[in-house]
Amino acid sequence: MLPLSDMNPTRRLPIMTYLFIAINVIVFLWEMSLNESQLTEAFLDLSVVPAKASDAPASLETFLDIVRSMFFHGGYEHIAGNMLYLWLFGDNIEDRLGKILYVIFYFIGGFMAAIAQVVIDPDSQIPLVGASGAIAAVLGGYLVLFPGVKVRGIIPIGRISQMAAWPAWAVLGMWVVVQLFSGITSLGVETAGGGVAFFAHIGGFVAGMIMVGAFAVVVPQPEPEERREKLYQRSERHLF
Repeated sequence: MLPLSDMNPTRRLPIMTYLFIAINVIVFLWEMSLNESQLTEAFLDLSVVPAKASDAPASLETFLDIVRSMFFHGGYEHIAGNMLYLWLFGDNIEDRLGKILYVIFYFIGGFMAAIAQVVIDPDSQIPLVGASGAIAAVLGGYLVLFPGVKVRGIIPIGRISQMAAWPAWAVLGMWVVVQLFSGITSLGVETAGGGVAFFAHIGGFVAGMIMVGAFAVVVPQPEPEERREKLYQRSERHLF
């Protein structure tokens, strides 16, 4: 399924989610101003390369490389898919955790994702770029907090596509199963010019599940009646 919306109201404007999206888009526009050789050089110099990170795992440069990597993207489809998932699921995580904890959550998720990929493939010379790891943490957190929320999206069936609504546990559960299967089958396979860092996705997802449980303990959560009222108000808007 390609998710397009969820029936999950928020209590406040997701400012940090919008800010993350804006920064990613701005950085991508800068990338598009570079020619191919300049972009390759930028990725190699400014993003995390597993082989380099393995040689100096605790260095400041590795730390900065991971942070910068979280805002680079490898193409239009890459950034479009990532920003769709961040826009769709990030607002609810920010709403539940609050802005400060959400930012901490997001960056820790990105770091854990990068570490997972480096551990799995420590000799790789291919730069890791993209917000996918941090967004995978958002998806993991969403699965823990909102497993039964309905997610609407497009299901492709041959040449025909149709709209459907599935619970979040089915949509996100299917996503992580695909990542795990693809990651296992990609082990030992050489790819020319790069590929998908599946284990970064898995690492971020697991980190998000763990973190959101710990963070939610110390953050006041909305009362059930408040959530029901918000859902009712949003359902009215969806009628038009």
